[in-house]
Formats: sequence, C-alpha cells, structure tokens
Amino acid sequence: MDDQKADRHAGMYDPVSASLGERRRAGLHRTERKIPGEHDVDDAALVAQAKQGDHRAFAELVNRHRSKIEYVCLQITCNHSDAEDALQEALTAAWQNLDKFRGDARFATWIHRIAANSSLAIVKRRKPVDSIDAASEEFGILLEDPSAEFDDRLTTVDAVRRALATLPDDFRVAIVLAEFASLPYTDIAEHQGVSVATVKTRIHRARKKLAEILAPTMNS
Repeated sequence: MDDQKADRHAGMYDPVSASLGERRRAGLHRTERKIPGEHDVDDAALVAQAKQGDHRAFAELVNRHRSKIEYVCLQITCNHSDAEDALQEALTAAWQNLDKFRGDARFATWIHRIAANSSLAIVKRRKPVDSIDAASEEFGILLEDPSAEFDDRLTTVDAVRRALATLPDDFRVAIVLAEFASLPYTDIAEHQGVSVATVKTRIHRARKKLAEILAPTMNS
C-alpha cells in the first residue's frame, strides 16, 4: 500500500476529518467553480482517481453530493449536532472504504447508504431501538419534499423534522432515503435487509403518519 492509500485508510484526509465549520471556512462546503470541460468528469472517473489517493477527486465527489448527504444525516438524526457527527463519520468511512466500492451501484447511492448507517448508529446510541412489525399495505400517501422551499418555509421544515423524529427508526430511514436521497425501493430494501414490499409498507406508514401530524401546519 503506497503512502497516499495508507493515509486514506488511516483517516488522514483533512476535508473529511475537519468539522463542518472548518470546511465552511475553508470553502470546502461549496462546489468549487470549475474550468470549462470539468463538468464532463463523471463520478466513476473521480472514484478511480480517489482510489489512488487523490484527495481533490474525493473532495469533488463530496462537493457534488454534499447537500443530499447532509440532508439525509439531518433528517435521520433530527438535530444538527448529531447530523454533523453522522456526516463526519460517513465521510471518513467512505474515504477509508473506497477500495470496497465495486461500482455495482452509483457512488451517490453508496455514500447515501453510508450516511444513513452513520446516522442510524448515532440515533441507536442515544436511545433504544424501536420495534417494528411489517404488514402488507399498498403504497399510498405522498409527502412533498420540503427542501425545495427551505428558505421560504423554515417553520414548515422544522415541523417536518419534528414529525420525522416521532417515526420508528426504520420507517424514518426508509422515507428519508426515498424522498430526500431518491434511492429506488430495491436499494432501500437491500440497505435495510428487508423485502421491497416491507419497504413500501414502511414508506406508506411513514407518509401517512407524517401527513396526519403535519396537517395542521400545512393548513395554517
């Protein structure tokens, strides 16, 4: 293993180990301005470069997907402090385990799964795991993604976050990965170790519960 790869496995990549505040001050929380033609570099090419120890390639991958990764962490942990911890753990895990990424799924799918795992691990450390029973209900009520109106409807977004916090962990992870990370049901099922039918049930129940909780907010 060369020095660059050793650094990756030792977790020595500064943009990953830095806090969100430090990354913001360093400008790493924003997607950097690109030179003409740089948009043509796809995730697969950047992953290949990052696997060789290219820190800048990994930083670009993180920048491309940062918003959704942070949002997944926040919606699962339901508070900013835990979300930051989950993000740090997710990015460090992704950097250290790049050699295990085979490319069977998109990089975005892979890192969203890592973010969900990191977030759920933090949630489980702070409270007992909720018990969940699966049932065969059909896919139902849709919940609009509040992120598009985040700036104009902070109150509503806060209400959504509080409502998400009331859901059992497995339900919350399923709906966050579906609604905010845009993962297909098959990927969520694989991630949660359940059938696609169970994922549909969890998402249906989560949406129905959220709709009930948020009805007063949406109608006000």
